[in-house]
Amino acid sequence: MTDSHPFYDRELSWISFNGRVLQEAADPCVPLYERLKFLAIYSSNLDEFFRVRVAGIRSLMSLKKKKREKLAIDPAALLAEIYARVDTQQREFGTLFAELRAQLREHGVFLLQEEDLSETQLHIVRIFFRENVRPFLDPVFLGGEDDDGFLRNRALYLIALLRPVRSGKKKRDGVYARVSVPSDIVPRFVPLPADDGTHAFMFLDDVIRMNLQTVFEDHEVDGAFSVKLNRDADLHVEDEFAGDLVKKIRQGLKNRETGVPARFLYDPDMPDAAVKRVRRHLGLKKEDLFPGGRYHNFHDLFSLPNPLGAHVRDTPLPALHYLPFDQTASMFDAVRERSHILHFPYMRFEPVVRFLEEAARDESVERIAITLYRVASHSAIAQALIDAALQGKQVDVFMEIKARFDEEANILWSERMKDAGVNVMYSIPGLKVHAKLYHIVRREDGKERGYAYLGTGNFNEKTAGLYCDHGYFTAERDIVREVAAVFDILSRRRIGYEFEQLLVAQFNMRSEINARIDREIHNAEEGRASGILMKLNSLEDPKIIKRLYRASQAGVPVTLIVRGICCLVPGIAGVSENITVRSIVDRYLEHARILVFTNGGIEEMWLASADMMRRNLNRRIEVAFPMRDPALAGQIRAILDLQLRDTVKARAINASQDNLHIGADDDERIRAQEATWEYLDSLPETARPDAAR
Repeated sequence: MTDSHPFYDRELSWISFNGRVLQEAADPCVPLYERLKFLAIYSSNLDEFFRVRVAGIRSLMSLKKKKREKLAIDPAALLAEIYARVDTQQREFGTLFAELRAQLREHGVFLLQEEDLSETQLHIVRIFFRENVRPFLDPVFLGGEDDDGFLRNRALYLIALLRPVRSGKKKRDGVYARVSVPSDIVPRFVPLPADDGTHAFMFLDDVIRMNLQTVFEDHEVDGAFSVKLNRDADLHVEDEFAGDLVKKIRQGLKNRETGVPARFLYDPDMPDAAVKRVRRHLGLKKEDLFPGGRYHNFHDLFSLPNPLGAHVRDTPLPALHYLPFDQTASMFDAVRERSHILHFPYMRFEPVVRFLEEAARDESVERIAITLYRVASHSAIAQALIDAALQGKQVDVFMEIKARFDEEANILWSERMKDAGVNVMYSIPGLKVHAKLYHIVRREDGKERGYAYLGTGNFNEKTAGLYCDHGYFTAERDIVREVAAVFDILSRRRIGYEFEQLLVAQFNMRSEINARIDREIHNAEEGRASGILMKLNSLEDPKIIKRLYRASQAGVPVTLIVRGICCLVPGIAGVSENITVRSIVDRYLEHARILVFTNGGIEEMWLASADMMRRNLNRRIEVAFPMRDPALAGQIRAILDLQLRDTVKARAINASQDNLHIGADDDERIRAQEATWEYLDSLPETARPDAAR
């Protein structure tokens, strides 16, 4: 964009977001094991970033110079900036891990290395290695006849520096071997006996290090250094308009494990000669190499045993019961009477499943249709659909099998459902279906009656306990009619439908959002009340950003709550001085998308599956739905207002995206997520688990 329409780079903005995750790990007010959790999240996020985004940018480097010059970015310069910023964060990560390791020691939890072990612990480790680890090791000499020169994606390895021993004399020239660390089979943290009141664990990596001499009996071990390779995770599924997409996805999943290198992490203590030897042997380029630390795959911190109990974790916020559903014998009766909204994870996800389970058993239900994007590995949702099909009902499932990193689970569930008689439809060529909908048709008094659920989050029981989302149950005929139209479009590939109640990407979503922004601009110019409030995961679409700049220039107050990527640059005189952006990173992942327009004083609110990104608006089927019931809209507004008043977990997104905490001008302390739970707990329609019955 031009100076009058500044645009912050998407990748650098994402790095800034991951920096906010790292801030949570650094916050001394966060309980110890929650800080470790945020280190694990940061590490997992960064792995995916290199496998997807960095790998994609690096692929641009293979273009011929003339083609690269036509790109909107300079890939070499962008990569250099990415590497510099990630390196800074990685150094902070290392410092934080050392700090948290020291705090664990203060609490009597020790992560031991060989030099820390007592004789008893040494004996236990040797036995554990011999019985539980050695059978799974696959030592290979680099360049040997068994060496295929291949490292598995994200797998842990040790590079061992060895010197052969012949006739009692050391041979001068060393050799190298790689040893896999079987952390997918053996726990990453091995428990050891410890003194009373203390607890001891050892990294599996270190258990292997100290026993390598027994693996290479004819060699002297001079050192062992951890390495890991991230590979390009793009499935590169092309020509979706022809051929078997499921077959292509399966092949792509195989190819993902053999994709081109995106990042080779190595222990910086590894000798330069060894690094060069390994690089040449694996066919890596210099730009593939990234110094890390003694340990990799810190996402395994999720599995670090917690012998300390609840005081090193967040205070539990038990999921609240929703009494109108708990106290009814039939979900259909409750939803027919009026619409309802649930707020996850503060409230139980169970009614979303229960509605489908009731539909499966109900003899009056004739049809069920649903969109599935990311399905839980143990999915009660999918099982309910299978049960409905086995009961002879028509069940239509639109399964998005291009949901990155969930492709395999989605294919497995789709095949199980097909075997049960479910009509499973797969991805639309050139599009992903990201809408969160289901539609139930029931025969009542001889006529068809429709019921619908519309949500901002996936039909996934696991993430529903971690992601902040909203779910809307309704039998409003005009809404249900258009939900049915969405499924008609998905099944029949219809085009040209005129939606009036819903905003649907590929049909009217972009144009209707544009029209509402323009209306706020017009109201501001005419002196009427105006304003725009958007809560999003990401804001990246250049056309939407330009329109928000125009709104700011017209005097429209624009308030944004953006968890992740934000390419809009706020606070620039003459461009965006009327725009403020904040981001909240806390115990739950903020996932809901909400659009609020002041509309001259008659506020208009929409909940959506879509972020304001090019991919969502241009290459996906998304749905936004109105909150017209004043009571339900009031609940959403109350939650938004708490987030706008957050003084604990809110950061200001400014022109440099340096993640400054907003803080408070007075003594008021508001932590939005905790305050949201307290607000919902105070509503007459909710109850805590121990009081629900």
